[in-house]
Amino acid sequence: MTALALEPGPRPIRPRVGLVAIGLTLFLLAGCASPSQRYHLVEQSLQAGDPKAADAIIEQSQKEYGSKSRLLYMMDRGMTLHLSEQYQPSNAILEQADDEIERLYTRTVRTEAKAFLLNDTELPFEGEPFEQVMINVVKALNYAGLGQWNEALVEARRIDHRLNVLADADSKSSYKDDGFARYLSGILYEIAGDLNNAFVAYRRAYEAFGQSRAWSRTPVPSELRRDLLRITDSLHLSSEHQEYKQTFADLEWQPPAESEQLAQVVLISYNGRAPRKEDMFIDLPISLDALNLVLLTKQFGRGNHQSQEARGAESLLYGLNGRVVRVALPRLVSQKSQVQFGDIAMTSTTGSTYRGRTELAHNLTSAAEKRLEERLPGIAVKSVARAAIKFTMAEGIGRGAQAAAGKDASPLIGILAGGLAKALAIGTEEADKRSWRTLPDEIHIARLWVQPGEYDLRYRAASRLGGTAGPEVSRTMSLKAGETRLLTERVMF
Repeated sequence: MTALALEPGPRPIRPRVGLVAIGLTLFLLAGCASPSQRYHLVEQSLQAGDPKAADAIIEQSQKEYGSKSRLLYMMDRGMTLHLSEQYQPSNAILEQADDEIERLYTRTVRTEAKAFLLNDTELPFEGEPFEQVMINVVKALNYAGLGQWNEALVEARRIDHRLNVLADADSKSSYKDDGFARYLSGILYEIAGDLNNAFVAYRRAYEAFGQSRAWSRTPVPSELRRDLLRITDSLHLSSEHQEYKQTFADLEWQPPAESEQLAQVVLISYNGRAPRKEDMFIDLPISLDALNLVLLTKQFGRGNHQSQEARGAESLLYGLNGRVVRVALPRLVSQKSQVQFGDIAMTSTTGSTYRGRTELAHNLTSAAEKRLEERLPGIAVKSVARAAIKFTMAEGIGRGAQAAAGKDASPLIGILAGGLAKALAIGTEEADKRSWRTLPDEIHIARLWVQPGEYDLRYRAASRLGGTAGPEVSRTMSLKAGETRLLTERVMF
């Protein structure tokens, strides 16, 4: 090494370029710990009926989320704690998530600039609007599970506030309201005896379901229509009651006088797995040789489904060629639930049996699809601009390295430095694939009014393919007159 240092001219730069090449190759070929493996383990635990194990996996992975995804960790952890019926710890961390969202509204210019030069994963994860609303929904359900109905009403009011803020902030978004969140708020108000606010929430839920039905593929739940008939009757809202009676002419419903001395069970079923996001790479050749190289790699590779190592090697080849620009866009992969509905049978110790059936109340996959569809044009423009700037900067690095080496140096120095810079630019191009994946694909709901007493409740999810989706669930409970019990079930199929 001493002899090399004493040689005249620009030659000392050559071993440094070699070291850079080796380091860059290792960087591009290194596989990163994938969140997919983490979520796979979580889903396995939930499918085995062990939500506490799922929560432990999320807790042990906190460092893997990193500082840019602190909010995502809080959301995932809040959900796994909720599913394991650790309601107070779940609310504690989801309260932190609420605070984090407020803090993220003020983002630094430096962070924006770094994300533009690298990729959108450098930005702090803020969650999509429907995911932010789900934070308050889960908190409300936690309080309901604890029997703390006044605290649950606080979350209902927060849901209303958040939805109003979101609607004002993005008037072009199709997600202007949330039928399920409004419906849950109405149920909570009614349980608390606040019938006026319950009516307002039910009416807004009915309107929200109607406005979003074209893209959400979620009809108005029949139970919500019964609620509107019952509550307008209770409040003596004659004109509204007659209007709903005409609109829901074929619907059977129970007058309030018949349900006042009954107990109520509200069952919410989380079905299936939330959609995931993948990279969709678009490699743009700007020369004939580059076109041939891209076609060759696509022929022998597997396109967007290559491993991290294969993608790194491809990036290195493209960079050394010097005439390929890569754009990365997110692509949503649906993981639709097999559950068509859930059957509920409640049998009392006296032999009386009450039956109910859950129905779709929230299609989270449709919400994610619509949101990405609306955001994709802006993401694409930003990604193309970033790729162009990266390419220009890499060209400048090549020329700068050649100039630094001097006129007598081999042209290979500039070519190699520029090629490695381009390989790094291509290799760092990545779409933002973060999303709240511990959520379900769909949420179903059912409401039953039963006589007070001791009950054995059995729940069975029916598959769209026939048969059952998962094992039958049973639990016993004691219900008093006027009491409401809110239950949740998790079906992974």
